[in-house]
Amino acid sequence: MRGGYSSPFLERYGVFFDNVKGFNVPVVTGIAAASRDMYALALEVTPDKIYERWYEGLKHPLKAKVVSSGPVKEIIKRGDEVDLYELPNPIWTPGKDDGAYLSATCVVTRDPVTRIQNMGAYRSRVHGKNRLGIAIRPHQHIGIHYYNNYEPANEPMPIAIAMGVDPTLLLTSVAKMGYGLDEIEVSGGMRGAPIEVVKAETSDLYVPATAEYVIEGFVPPRVRETEGRFGEYTGFIGRQGTNPIIEVKCITHRKQPIYQGMISQIPPCEGGLAAVEAASAVLYNRLVYDLAEPGIKDACFTESGAVAHALVRMTPLYDGHSMKVGVLTSHLLDANAAKIVTVVDDDIDIRDPYAVDWAVSFRVNPARDVLIIDRCLAPQLDPSAGPRWGEPTERERRLGSKMIIDATMKKDYPSISIPPKEYMERALRDWHKTGLPEIKVKERTRLLLDKYPV
Repeated sequence: MRGGYSSPFLERYGVFFDNVKGFNVPVVTGIAAASRDMYALALEVTPDKIYERWYEGLKHPLKAKVVSSGPVKEIIKRGDEVDLYELPNPIWTPGKDDGAYLSATCVVTRDPVTRIQNMGAYRSRVHGKNRLGIAIRPHQHIGIHYYNNYEPANEPMPIAIAMGVDPTLLLTSVAKMGYGLDEIEVSGGMRGAPIEVVKAETSDLYVPATAEYVIEGFVPPRVRETEGRFGEYTGFIGRQGTNPIIEVKCITHRKQPIYQGMISQIPPCEGGLAAVEAASAVLYNRLVYDLAEPGIKDACFTESGAVAHALVRMTPLYDGHSMKVGVLTSHLLDANAAKIVTVVDDDIDIRDPYAVDWAVSFRVNPARDVLIIDRCLAPQLDPSAGPRWGEPTERERRLGSKMIIDATMKKDYPSISIPPKEYMERALRDWHKTGLPEIKVKERTRLLLDKYPV
């Protein structure tokens, strides 16, 4: 069983701005993933049930329900009526971002061969009243659509950006899932009911019918504009670069829309936590259900590491088992995750940084238990990554390396220096009788006492 966990940064709030200067549209942020507790609330579960909810979506996706119309069609603006400046697009890192960005986006594109839609979270810079910049990377599913299909055929790629959606749609958009898996259908599986979608006005894409906004357009081939300097999930300002653009042809929205954004800055931030929770759930499902790897008790990414540092809690079943799991974990998701993998025994609470640091400090012989894998694909936004292959182009990936830390006990260790479990339980009972403030036994202590009761 995976223990429940609440973020150590509990005092995080959703914020609703109902009087935005120059606009009659309110802005909301921090409502989907400001904390792990809030993330769980968005999925209508408790934190210890997040992985189960993801399992339902991944293993039992439900096809979307096509409807003739929906709230997002209450207002339809085309052609000259389109004006992105009517939206209260924030500057998320004032004084450092190079402009206003859409950040809580569910970007819908379609593979022209398989006809399967993809929905991903790709931030977009406002270039003008009907132009957006979008960072499309070749390894991303949207990049496979654009660089491998539409651009070689010299055709514009239809695209739609939904904002202010059912929380499951936003949270699945952030996830690293297998190519060809429709995130809208996964969201339906998580909800236990099909997501209602409606046909876009300018293409054959299908978008969430209950969204607050949908921005429709096309990504023309071989057109690039400079953008960048945006506060990224790594905690650093992304560099400027040339990226494709979106020619916006239509905007549909509710009569009284609410504009939703996600804060993206140095961790902890909402955008980072949304990515961490999605990646953690997908990683756990890959290890336990897809690969059926025995001995896995829990797996997650650290929030401060923003999908760079993965932790696995397991019971090693044979010599080399923990290192094998570490290597597997380092390559199960996209190159963005994970750069560092730490594997610990089943008596370590991986959601407690204190417990993990103790294991790394005293169960690791660096010369023997640390593996470096060089010349791996690196996260595009990781400032520590090395140079690109050959001449730098937008389609090449940066090179980096991965580190596997086997922090499991490979030999007999001395007894753990805590009293036997019966002593600790007796002390706790006596403590309750004193009238002193209540003591809550930490998960890291419970795990140790359960494994070493005497």
